[in-house]
Amino acid sequence: MFYKEQKKSHQESYQKYLQLVGGLSNLFSDSKVPFLHYRIAEKIFVKAFNADDLSRSDIAIDAQKNSLGIGLKTFLEQNDKTFQKVAEFRSDKVLYSGLENRVLVEKVAMLRNTRIDFAHNLHGIQNSIYHCVVRGEEQFKIYEEPMDLIDIENISDIKERKGSIHFHDYKHEYSFLISKNTLQKRFNTNQASSLFPVKIIENPLHELTECFDFNRLKEEKINEVVYLPLYGRGKKVHEASGLNSWNASQKNRKRDPNEIYVPIPIRVHQKAPNFFPPRDKSFNLILPNGHIMKSKVCQSGGKALMSYSNKELGKWLLRDVLRLKEGEVLTYEKLQYLGVDSLRIEKIDEENFKVGFAEFGSYEKFSG
Repeated sequence: MFYKEQKKSHQESYQKYLQLVGGLSNLFSDSKVPFLHYRIAEKIFVKAFNADDLSRSDIAIDAQKNSLGIGLKTFLEQNDKTFQKVAEFRSDKVLYSGLENRVLVEKVAMLRNTRIDFAHNLHGIQNSIYHCVVRGEEQFKIYEEPMDLIDIENISDIKERKGSIHFHDYKHEYSFLISKNTLQKRFNTNQASSLFPVKIIENPLHELTECFDFNRLKEEKINEVVYLPLYGRGKKVHEASGLNSWNASQKNRKRDPNEIYVPIPIRVHQKAPNFFPPRDKSFNLILPNGHIMKSKVCQSGGKALMSYSNKELGKWLLRDVLRLKEGEVLTYEKLQYLGVDSLRIEKIDEENFKVGFAEFGSYEKFSG
């Protein structure tokens, strides 16, 4: 596991941050169980252990430390046997709606496994775990377990219950909530890695006022972000353009199977006219695995994002991440399986940009 292998100083910092935030629980409720929002838990973990924050990437992994992926969760202790959400397939309902229970469960399991593999391929991750902050009365405890793929061949004991389908694979129990399109997994948290008390402050507003000089607080810079679709018009990945442009016929030369571009619709330029550098001017595109790809905006109207080497972008997107074979056409259905259909581009400065994947509908929400 992860937690017990970290430096003692990092463990102590992690506990201190959690105790500090948990101590402010009276801002939100009168319960003796400390409150901890999952986004705050993610930030604390990344800060304490100097991990990479993947929580905004809309993938199966929330953080990364070296080659280990970490799915971060926080939930109530209850009886140490609780079902918690591990995946949501709202945009994929068309793939399993109306199927017989076993076929539906196998389809959902395949979707879950595919997305874990996708996260691993995207970030160069070898293994993944769940890291859970379990909230009990005036205490937190840390629990970890492997993030196993669902063993589809050994799925058994499929039972339909009111609004859900329950099953297991001899390692873990799962429940698929039909109306919410959500996969839950049972966590047995009685074997904790660590347990520590949380003192809830009676009057947190008074304490905060005493601690902070608000005149000294600086406004955090928020980087500009745009979203680029991985598909073309009509929500299709057209067979001879965009990510399949390698498949276009061309006189006098054969295209390389990795030769692609990502579409930049005119709407992106309208919403963020100064986001990208001018056409054909190079800039650094920082990939999720840390690699820097020299890139450019090209074609008339700046309608395409390409790598300076017209093969590098396709090598990363088609081979390393999407795992397509040379000559295999990308389809919108493939993107549905992965749960992504857009790239998220974050502008660091005029020469440096970060790229990541975004969940279904992200470009449409951005473009308005």
